[in-house]
Amino acid sequence: MAEYGEQRRIPIRYDEIPDTLRHAILAAEDSRFYEHSGIDIKGLSRAAFQLVSSGEIQSGGSTITMQVAKNFFLSPDRTFERKFNEILLSLKIEQELSKQEILELYVNKIYLGQRAYGVQAAANIYYGKDISELSLAQMATIAGLPKAPSANNPVRNPQRSTARRNWILGRMLSLGYINQTDYDEATQEAEVARYHTADIELPAYYVAEMVRAEMVRLYGELAYTDGFNVTTTLDSNMQTAADAALSNGLIAYHERHGYHGPEAQLEIAELDKEELLSILSDYALYANMHPALVIDTTEQDATVLLRDGSEHTLSWDAMKWARAYRSVNAMGPAPSTTSDILASGDIIRVVPHEEHTWHLTQLPRVQGGVIAMESDTGAIRALSGGFSFYHNNFNRITQAFRQPGSTFKPFIYAIGLENGYSAASVINDSPIVIHDISLAGEWRPENSSRDFEGPIRLREALYRSKNLVSIRLMRDIGVHTAHQQILKFGFDPDRTPANLSLSLGSADVTPIQINTGYAAFANGGYLVTPWFIDEIDVNGQPVVLPDDAGDAFKHTNARLNHSDPEDFRILKESTAFIINDILADVIRRGTGRRAQALQRNDLAGKTGTTNQQKDAWFTGYNRDLVATAWVGFDQPAPLGRSEYGGTAALPIWIDFMREALRDKPESAPQRPESVVRIRIDPASGLLAYEGQTDAINEYFDEDTAPNRRAKAPGESGSRVLESLFD
Repeated sequence: MAEYGEQRRIPIRYDEIPDTLRHAILAAEDSRFYEHSGIDIKGLSRAAFQLVSSGEIQSGGSTITMQVAKNFFLSPDRTFERKFNEILLSLKIEQELSKQEILELYVNKIYLGQRAYGVQAAANIYYGKDISELSLAQMATIAGLPKAPSANNPVRNPQRSTARRNWILGRMLSLGYINQTDYDEATQEAEVARYHTADIELPAYYVAEMVRAEMVRLYGELAYTDGFNVTTTLDSNMQTAADAALSNGLIAYHERHGYHGPEAQLEIAELDKEELLSILSDYALYANMHPALVIDTTEQDATVLLRDGSEHTLSWDAMKWARAYRSVNAMGPAPSTTSDILASGDIIRVVPHEEHTWHLTQLPRVQGGVIAMESDTGAIRALSGGFSFYHNNFNRITQAFRQPGSTFKPFIYAIGLENGYSAASVINDSPIVIHDISLAGEWRPENSSRDFEGPIRLREALYRSKNLVSIRLMRDIGVHTAHQQILKFGFDPDRTPANLSLSLGSADVTPIQINTGYAAFANGGYLVTPWFIDEIDVNGQPVVLPDDAGDAFKHTNARLNHSDPEDFRILKESTAFIINDILADVIRRGTGRRAQALQRNDLAGKTGTTNQQKDAWFTGYNRDLVATAWVGFDQPAPLGRSEYGGTAALPIWIDFMREALRDKPESAPQRPESVVRIRIDPASGLLAYEGQTDAINEYFDEDTAPNRRAKAPGESGSRVLESLFD
């Protein structure tokens, strides 16, 4: 996923050092290594002679043992005192270690340029190979680096590097390490060195940055130097799906709202192709959006130049969406020709499209995020913190505190069930006026539809997202009681207001907090703590973490390593099951109906939209995986009148879950023994009367199941429970 640090080290054992490389090192640095006791008088004399005769030292005056002493224990200062200490340490090292141990230390410690410490790291960086796979010439090149890693760098200075290599090959020939044929072939070999960085198998840069931050918090600067290998909890297929779903969703949002125009406009008539490519090189590639320069237009297409020098045609179908943006609620007329959209000299963005074509796009101004984690363990399986980490590295999943709107309502309803209400409890959906100093005195909330249903069961009120019912429910529970119990889901007390506005999602939460809260509905009522670092090792050896390393790590996550899971129960199993069943109705018949496109029966979730459509949410799950999609501007602003959780966020969630759950069997929570299913009267929530034809089934905790029957038509009294009305 990523690589950080100033030093790349890949230690090898003595028996893994190829004989050819060992001979090359001895020829270059210390041909009498196996004969001297740490100090080589002949070698020092030879170096002095080379200096006097040619003005340059080709073979080092320091022995390999002296270099080990210097690299491990001494400063690089060129003083007599340091050299004297180097000699003393070399003698001591020779007494304590074998020649094999000394050479092993040398080949792993020596600096070879480009952050490579040791021959294996150098082989990886310069040739992209294991040290055992290098040719004789390449091994000689690496053996020539210790003397001057920068000057002899085969990428930066191939001529000097080749001269040094050939000198070493000549030494190897004279010392009998190779024959004349080997020498002739190796000196004629072309230099092919180039920089090989770590292969990024999964570009999950937001999570990589989370890992880096945790490692630095735990180990300080040692995180960059001690060779830690960190394995995360990410599933590569899910992560790829999350990135693609978010990117496509944000692009779709902008295509719904119009084209903002080119990123820049250039006068290109007098510029040649090389100059044009130089200009394009200043524009970075973000996600899969390539910068492109319009170099020609016709009535129905355009020719664009990409950074790699290739030219492509944008067809009319690839750009006809681009009505001019005027505001989030208005666009210009539909374009009829290319000139309505593009002009020669425009710097634009294009994305690869089907059948090797390209599509006009633009860098999103709106942002978003996707997170998915295992409901039982809290292991993060995918996290995309924004459109592009390199465009903007702010992680909206963990750092963006936003109001969740109706996505927060299930927590209020869950607290209601915990306090004696049921899914069949009837509350009045009617106008209400709230007098509360913390709400600016007089508050007159409305439903988003601006209508009122009158008496309505809690189940229907939740899946239809009735604001006024949520307010009345929280008021009836008690603001203080509801507030304290909601905090158990892991929300920040300082960002969770203790007033009735909380019932409509006025808290400031991050997407990861919402996702964590919903995990309790999926897993039967337990609080989980998100984590993303699975294993840490150095050279294949597991690292033992301190006990206080934190919840981000598998082995110190409080929830995973606690002996009694019941200590983390925040809801009764019956409450979690019933809320889950209501949230399944959101998809079956409520604001999440679009998710039926997935053709699964194990899904539940809730949309959320804040005032003026500044935030769009959808959080949904099955028994195993809970995922959240959020869309909004970094500086809160309206998304547009037509943008809601169900139109902006839900399609992203659907696209992600389509891939995340592909080929996976359906997995829905099992009904607990404490939950009973009873036929009820839909108007009152009471037991259905005998012979009632419009009765419906409802789930109840056995302690809150109704024990009275509804009145049949013609019986005196109302079928509706008056006690809950204002």
